[in-house]
Amino acid sequence: MLPPGQRPAMAKRDYYEVLGVDRSASEQDLKRAYRKLALELHPDRNPGDEHAEERFKEASEAYQVLSEPDKRAAYDRFGHAGVSGAGQGFGDIQDIFSQFSDIFSDFFGGSPFRGARRGGPQRGADLRTVITLSLKDAAFGIKKEVALSHPSPCQSCDGSGAEGGRRTVCQRCKGVGQIAHSRGAFLLQTACPSCQGMGSTVEDPCKNCRGSGRVDIDRTVKVTFPAGIDDGQTLRVPGQGLAGTQGGPAGHLYVDVQIEPDPRFQREGSDLLHALLVSFPQAALGTETEVPSLENDESIKVKVPAGVQPGDTVVVRGKGIPNLNRGGRGDLIVVVQLGVPKKLSRKAKKLLEQLQQELDAT
Repeated sequence: MLPPGQRPAMAKRDYYEVLGVDRSASEQDLKRAYRKLALELHPDRNPGDEHAEERFKEASEAYQVLSEPDKRAAYDRFGHAGVSGAGQGFGDIQDIFSQFSDIFSDFFGGSPFRGARRGGPQRGADLRTVITLSLKDAAFGIKKEVALSHPSPCQSCDGSGAEGGRRTVCQRCKGVGQIAHSRGAFLLQTACPSCQGMGSTVEDPCKNCRGSGRVDIDRTVKVTFPAGIDDGQTLRVPGQGLAGTQGGPAGHLYVDVQIEPDPRFQREGSDLLHALLVSFPQAALGTETEVPSLENDESIKVKVPAGVQPGDTVVVRGKGIPNLNRGGRGDLIVVVQLGVPKKLSRKAKKLLEQLQQELDAT
C-alpha cells in the first residue's frame, strides 16, 4: 500500500500510441509523426498551456526511444521496463530543442524559436514574369532576351545598408539577433526589435541606397523556350532570381508562357486544326487546294475527296506541333466547312435551280 496522501503514479502510455503509428512503422514514419505532433504542441503555439507542454515532452520521449534501434528493440521486447534508466525523458523544453534541433530547424527556420536570426547567408527571393510567344515560336522553340526590373543588393555597401559595409553589433541582443522572454515555465525567443533579428545595426547609412541595402536595376536574361511548349506552362531558370544576402545563393526565375492566338490554327495538344472552306461544287466533285503551314509560312497541298461532308477531316501527318521532350510531331487536321454564298447572280441562280431539278430526278 502507498503511504497516506500519496497518489499512485500514472501509467505511461504506449510509445507507439503516443506517436499515433503502428508497431511496424518505419524510421521515416516515426519522424513524420513526431514532426506533426511537435508542430502542433510546440510551446510557441501553445503559450501557458501546461497540458500541451506535457504532451510535447511525452511525444519527444517516445520519439527519443523509438528512433534509436537498440532502445526500440528493448522497448518492443520488455516495454517501458526495457528502457528505464536508459536516459529517456527530458528535464525541460530546452533539452528537447537541443537533441532534436535538426527536426525543428526544418519548420522553424534554423531555430526552435520564432524569429530566427537573419544575419547569416540567405537565399534570394524568386522572380516571376510572363512572356508571350507566337504559335510558331512555341512550336519550334526560340531563345529570347527577357527583360527584368527588380531590386538588387547595393554594390556600394554590399547589401549591408551601411556606408562602406560597416555594421555595428547590436547592443541590445549582443549580436545574437534574439531576445529571450520568460513566460512561466516557458522560455520564448523573438527577433530583437532593435536590429530586426540581424544582430547588427547601421550607424552610418549608405548614401547610394539610403540604408535599404538594395537598389533598383534593369537587366536581361536569355531564356531558351523548348520546341512544343504550350500555353500556361512555366519555365524555371535557376539562379536568375534576386541575389542572396550575406553570401547566400540567388533565387530562381520563373517564366510563365502565354501563346498568341493564331487566326489560321487552333491548337489541341500537339495537333493543329485548320478550318477549310469549300464550295458546294468543290465538296461534291472533290478538289485539290492549299492550306497554310507553320513552317516558314509555306502552304501545303491537300486533296479533298468527292462527296466530302461538312465536319469531315483531312489529316496531314507530321505537320503539327513537335512533342515536348519526347520527339516526333503531331498532325495538321484540316476540318472541311461548306461555304454558302449569300448573293447569287441570275445565271448562278438559274444553274443551281437546274442542278436541284437534276438531283431531285435521280
